[in-house]
Amino acid sequence: MLFQGKRAWLTSLIGGLMLPLAFAPFGIWPLIFVSLAIFFYALVDVTPKTAFVRAWIFGLGMFGFGASWVVVSMHYYGGIGIPLATILTSIFVMFLALFPGVLAWFSRRGYTLLGQRRGMFLILILPILWVFFEWIRSWVLTGFPWLNLGYSQIDSPLLGYAPVLGVYGISLVTAFTTGLILHSILERSTLKRNIAVLAALWLVPLGFNLVDWSTPTGNPITVSMIQGNIPQDQKWLPSNQRPQLDMYAQLSRENWTSDLVIWPETAVPALYEQALPYLNYIGQEARMNNSELLVGIPVFNDQDNQYFNAMLSLGNEEAFYEKKHLVPFGEYLPMAGLLGGFIDFFDIPMSNFSPGRSEKPILHVAGQKAGISICYEDAFGEEIIDALPEATFLVNASNDAWFGRSVAPHQHLEIARMRAVETARFLLRSTNTGISAVIDPQGKVVAQSPQFKRDVLTHTIQPMQGASIYAIFGNIPIVSFLFIALFGTLTYQWYQKRDSEQN
Repeated sequence: MLFQGKRAWLTSLIGGLMLPLAFAPFGIWPLIFVSLAIFFYALVDVTPKTAFVRAWIFGLGMFGFGASWVVVSMHYYGGIGIPLATILTSIFVMFLALFPGVLAWFSRRGYTLLGQRRGMFLILILPILWVFFEWIRSWVLTGFPWLNLGYSQIDSPLLGYAPVLGVYGISLVTAFTTGLILHSILERSTLKRNIAVLAALWLVPLGFNLVDWSTPTGNPITVSMIQGNIPQDQKWLPSNQRPQLDMYAQLSRENWTSDLVIWPETAVPALYEQALPYLNYIGQEARMNNSELLVGIPVFNDQDNQYFNAMLSLGNEEAFYEKKHLVPFGEYLPMAGLLGGFIDFFDIPMSNFSPGRSEKPILHVAGQKAGISICYEDAFGEEIIDALPEATFLVNASNDAWFGRSVAPHQHLEIARMRAVETARFLLRSTNTGISAVIDPQGKVVAQSPQFKRDVLTHTIQPMQGASIYAIFGNIPIVSFLFIALFGTLTYQWYQKRDSEQN
């Protein structure tokens, strides 16, 4: 009844709207299985064209709700009006909705060509293709890995898979679980077998939780993260530069008892060369008090005429980490030759960065090697592990002021929690307006700052050594499995169809 006529479109839309509720800040993680079951069931016994339309509408709900914060960035901080911001965000959402749409078309096309086996379709083809398209979405146009199924399970028993298979492994188990449940409902004769498989899928990560993927190394260190709470529309005003620098300096002085003081992304609203006298002074003050600083600052290379979004360590060693994975249309313009005039719609300061030159995302601070990422970079687990096994803890400096009071800062914190579990490291998240947080190797937020308040978050963490399975192999095992399983499933179905036709 739900998928008859136009009701099918409405049901698909509701299913898509439901999916983001499984993620932060809502955190109703069991809803992911209901939402995904609606998606799977919408594709049963329909043509490829109908499957595409239903899945695309599902995607509109999923990304229209879950990525709605894009309009906030465009309007409030990109300097464009609500009508144009809404149009551009709608185009973005419609593009993202193509991923589930194309997934659905391929799934039904293969089902039609290779023989109609509903169990194979629900339990293998759809889960494998869903995660395969999540992975594709993570690198197309530099990638947008938001709302991957695995992140919704950050507080569920499936989190135990993270140090082994990463977020895509959790996505796959989540999709398998949905397929098994739906298949059991549609074909009761498979109930006992499917329950046994489900029990195994959900018990295995409990065993992984008993493994110590990393061990302590060295003495604990005390860290203070300065949350300046500078509104984005005031951050780059020349009249505010001195007051901002004075504020960060004063809050740092009050916390020189910490081994490390961290300022967020682009905390210094001036180029490194312009702020050098100030940086020399504050760096010397930190050293005199046996402390060290990690500072977000833009850098200009006059030899290559390039700007970099960087983190600078000031203390016993002065060094830069330059952000490698830039945000398209926010930090750089893709296909600048074709879209040169497009950026004129926006009024975004420091929006012409170049990818960083740093070989390894590591800085030496407080007697340890810290794995550094800036803002959006922590959404890519395969890049975060570049710092391992050398890094003994992780730092993500961000400026989530871009997203205002939307769901994005909460989703971003959820993503950072997954990175901590995958790498078995403490992760320090230093932000301008929140949510600053200390995350332990089990993904628990052990301390955090309130949003939109000036605050100093001080906590003691334990540096860790060793490497999880995911830190060693990254996404290679799970992506290889997707290719092999998809090829094997399609080949098996083809032989089954051929044999049945011959008989």
